[in-house]
Amino acid sequence: MKKNDTQQKPEDSIKRKRKPRAAVTLLFLLYMASLFYVVFFAWNYGSSYGPVGADGRNLNVVPLLSIHNIYYYSTDIWVPVRILLGNIVMFIPFGYLFPLLYRRWRRSLLGILPVGFLALVLSVFIEVNQYFFTYRVANVDDVILNTIGGLIGASLYWLAVKLHVLYVKTAR
Repeated sequence: MKKNDTQQKPEDSIKRKRKPRAAVTLLFLLYMASLFYVVFFAWNYGSSYGPVGADGRNLNVVPLLSIHNIYYYSTDIWVPVRILLGNIVMFIPFGYLFPLLYRRWRRSLLGILPVGFLALVLSVFIEVNQYFFTYRVANVDDVILNTIGGLIGASLYWLAVKLHVLYVKTAR
């Protein structure tokens, strides 16, 4: 008896699953490399709206202070848009790619909160390192905005999964 050509071998299924996972892993690594380049090495546009310490560092631990100062001292509307939205947009890929990469973070709507917490931890790591190892601003507002971006990304992932499930159900 001849095997049906449409039947898959188990190893073919495994190979198909590895390719998208490898692509997502590569995409996540490229995103993280880009993120670290931007936050540690790229030009520091519009970073400081306050007193600078004696060693050239700037630290803001008062929530929403720099957001207010950026808005208040900006010469036009586009400066705060670039700075504030940039901090949010910069972390949306993290929130979307992390649950895509790690199955355990995909479970439910409540999975958004742990991904948001990981975005917060990553942002704190970045801000602490910016303060100690670069001449950039360590800013609690950046942590807030980055965490919001991570939560938006995780929410978009959750929404995409729900829309995909709905599409698959209606396509049958």
